[in-house]
Amino acid sequence: MEEAMADSAAGPWRNYFLILLDRIPVPIAVCKARGEVLIANPAMAAEWGAAPGQLRGRNLLDLFQPRSQAQIDRLVDALRMGRRSRYPVGVRWRTGADGTEREGELTVDPVGDPSEDLPALLALLRVHEDAPPAPGREVASPVETRILALAAAGATTASIGGHLGLTVDGVNYHLTRLSRRWRVQGRTALVAKAYVLGVLAQGVWPPAPAETFE
Repeated sequence: MEEAMADSAAGPWRNYFLILLDRIPVPIAVCKARGEVLIANPAMAAEWGAAPGQLRGRNLLDLFQPRSQAQIDRLVDALRMGRRSRYPVGVRWRTGADGTEREGELTVDPVGDPSEDLPALLALLRVHEDAPPAPGREVASPVETRILALAAAGATTASIGGHLGLTVDGVNYHLTRLSRRWRVQGRTALVAKAYVLGVLAQGVWPPAPAETFE
């Protein structure tokens, strides 16, 4: 009975946590001790060019390459010894959107029950903004492109989220990110610029990513 009451009480708090995670613009993921992703927010998923739900089960080291293996070894040893400090890991990676090479730092915090042998990890990514910009034309990630295609067809934010496995906040995060990158305001302007940049295919209905017709 007590366990059932605890689960029912935890439900709303878990939902609040997920909503808050979606709204945070900093890339964040909760992982198992060996790096397998349990939960990722839209900002983290954007670095992979994916929807947050598509990262579940992926390993952070599939994308992020440590600048020093010694930092990873130090983290593994600390977890085995039960230490619960914060561990910075310098990383480099290529974004899922256009293959841009970036650099930053993953800050890894062990979380969960102190009695656990291998705790879960909270990984927060700080991107070095002075990394060189990508050459060539502006592009959108696969998730952003699908959002734009659905928006061009007149889908609501909730409907877009339902199609792509995103929350409403997750869809709005991607739209806001595109607006800032492309320096336009409003969904209509975003769709128009997507056609101008060649992100969406010309002369087809329903709207679709241009790469589908290349």
